[in-house]
Amino acid sequence: MNLTTGYPYWLINSGLPANYPKLEQSLKTDIAIIGGGISGALTAYYLVKAGLNCIVVDARTIGLGSTCASTSLLQYELDKPLSELENQIGLQAAVRAYKLCSESIDTIQSISQEINFSLFEKQKSLYFAAYKKDKKLIEKEFLVRKKAGFQVQLLDEKEIHQQFGFSAPAAILSAQGASTDAYMFTHALLKASIKKGLQIFDRTVISKIEYKKNRVELITEKGHMITANKIVNASGYEITEFLEKKIVKLNSTYALASEHIQSPIPAWKDKVLLWNTADPYLYMRLTKDNRIIIGGRDEEFYSPSKRDKLIKKKSALLKNDFSKLFPATELIPEFCWTGTFGSTKDALPYIGTYNKTPHTYYALGFGGNGITFSVIAAEIICDMITGKKNKDALLFSFSR
Repeated sequence: MNLTTGYPYWLINSGLPANYPKLEQSLKTDIAIIGGGISGALTAYYLVKAGLNCIVVDARTIGLGSTCASTSLLQYELDKPLSELENQIGLQAAVRAYKLCSESIDTIQSISQEINFSLFEKQKSLYFAAYKKDKKLIEKEFLVRKKAGFQVQLLDEKEIHQQFGFSAPAAILSAQGASTDAYMFTHALLKASIKKGLQIFDRTVISKIEYKKNRVELITEKGHMITANKIVNASGYEITEFLEKKIVKLNSTYALASEHIQSPIPAWKDKVLLWNTADPYLYMRLTKDNRIIIGGRDEEFYSPSKRDKLIKKKSALLKNDFSKLFPATELIPEFCWTGTFGSTKDALPYIGTYNKTPHTYYALGFGGNGITFSVIAAEIICDMITGKKNKDALLFSFSR
């Protein structure tokens, strides 16, 4: 599946930080993880830490799927507001999903410290009304979040302008948020896991999976076999081609990274993460080398050729979106790209087992929370495989 096109900033900035071999022989392992992006890397990190023998295999070069195209904002908010999600799945479940994402940000910080990964930064997040009609949504969302225990402030138009230098009818300022580099974090996780015995093979296509009574056999297109007790499928959006159950709607999204800005942006207080109530929503962040990353302008289709033709047009629209907020700051796009992402009906990921595929666990962090969902998936799957009960597994199961 064609997942990305263009020049993702993270890939250009870091290149190929590590080389991994192709699989050239048959092997046996406890766990075979399909997918070497952020979801596979986090799952591998948890499993090898638990003492399991693991192999990661990826059809691409490691990190060159959706991971390198991520804008790497870390937020506890789901694509669906808490005040709307509670109507769909109930208040208790909705709050729990939001709190798990919040806890995941702290977990990523802890893991980053454990593996000496420096490209993590805690930041506040500002969710602002894109239109006057959205003011009521912001106010309602604020009350629900505050009652649920989240550290939030409700800002009016004057306060937004004073603190952040642009105009919006209302906004919620959240204390919990962060940014990272998902591409380099993936490589750092894998590097740390290799020291504990993880084996990684990229550019290795699994052409067939055979489910046996007590094991699973993965056959590569070159005829080599990985025999495993269990499989973790962390292949992301590509899994939609193989699952009978339609669980995700594929869309196309767009992003750009500006040229390096030599002087700080005085109006952009505390490098806060910005996103709004528009549908599709606009979101932006600053990088450590003072570039502006903007994403959004999504389209509801999966068609690589159609998607790719829109890069130039969408980049111009994203630049214009920024200029409307910050007319005094010149933004010059340097890297523009597009990618595929998916959304589920309840904005939640799919994690756990699927009855059509024995001995297999899925870590499918669909949506804008892919990185925090990946942490949740790694924790739940590690518990499942090691025989521990996880109280949150049902919330993200295929049977929900």
